[in-house]
Amino acid sequence: MDKFYILANAQKDENLEITEEIENYLRSQGKQVKIDTSEVICAKNIPKDTQCILVLGGDGTLIRAAREVLHTKIPLLGVNLGTLGYLTEVEKTQIIPALDKLIQNDYIIEERMMLKGTTPPHAEDALESLAFNDVVITRSGKLRIVEYKIYVNGEYLHSYKADGIIVATPTGSTGYNLSAGGPIVKPSASSILITPICPHTLNTRSIVLSGEDHVMVEIGPGRKCENEQVDVVFDADTAFSLNSGQAVHICKAETSVRMIKLSNISFLEALRRKLGE
Repeated sequence: MDKFYILANAQKDENLEITEEIENYLRSQGKQVKIDTSEVICAKNIPKDTQCILVLGGDGTLIRAAREVLHTKIPLLGVNLGTLGYLTEVEKTQIIPALDKLIQNDYIIEERMMLKGTTPPHAEDALESLAFNDVVITRSGKLRIVEYKIYVNGEYLHSYKADGIIVATPTGSTGYNLSAGGPIVKPSASSILITPICPHTLNTRSIVLSGEDHVMVEIGPGRKCENEQVDVVFDADTAFSLNSGQAVHICKAETSVRMIKLSNISFLEALRRKLGE
């Protein structure tokens, strides 16, 4: 690799010390580098001949970058400047060895699936967005239980009475899904995970579906047939509202995120390290 673009979270990299360290090292190796420290990521600013985007920050920074640069098809490498860093590949202490591997083309690229959510589908005024981590459908307004009806490939599956529903990608399985008691799935898998948030029952479990399945989450009526309103949130960012009787349709997006993997460490070993075992 010879041409790099650095997306740096200035709040995570105080005085941009790490950003400058990376820039200086790459330039000393004869490589081209462009730095972007703006809060709003704009794919149009990235040169078309860029071979790698280095994302400096935490998981949130990487998720935002993945969504914004998705259509460039440029592979991403996350450098963890945050705390846990489930999604980022490189820790601060391993930056220079990681750069050496990139320069020597010693890496592989993993394709990570994304989710597309639409409501209502096939309509001129349809609302649509993409999620790298998850789509969260959650109550808005009053603190009360909402009924969520789940359909898979047009067939009714189950109803949850809960605070909300998480529909996650394998990449997002270690995010909100994990906090809500959902399963951890290998990031490179093709699966859709459905996990209720604080379900009002003792025997509710998460559901793992094929990445090729189509999920519909319909909002049920409230108590005494009152209208309920929920928010549909994509990666804790983009959102729109639904009312009782309306639904969001979720499926695998046509495009995927290209993530650089440098380490030969297995997913299970990496997970064990993150969990502190």
